[in-house]
Amino acid sequence: MTDKLNVLVRVDIDCARAKIAAQGRVTTQSLQALYVVLKRANSLMEGLALEIDVTRARVEPDALKQLRACSQSRHLPAHIDPFQADCKLTILAPEDSLTTMRKARLAA
Repeated sequence: MTDKLNVLVRVDIDCARAKIAAQGRVTTQSLQALYVVLKRANSLMEGLALEIDVTRARVEPDALKQLRACSQSRHLPAHIDPFQADCKLTILAPEDSLTTMRKARLAA
């Protein structure tokens, strides 16, 4: 597995949802790029449901915590979206991202 962040976006306008799949390593720094992708997808249409799948990524605990905070608040960080548009975000994540990070380190 690589440290490079790879993102695939699938948008289904008819069902009003977008799926963003991330692979590689998600850190608090690379999360900023994911936020930009989420903002762009969220701007496609009002009420679009966003699903971010990081089950195949190595996610730093702080990054996952930040994603979950966005999901709960229904807003992206203000520095990414100053207008604070409503953002319906669902996160598919490994149950224990810390365990995922440890396994990756042991495999390296």
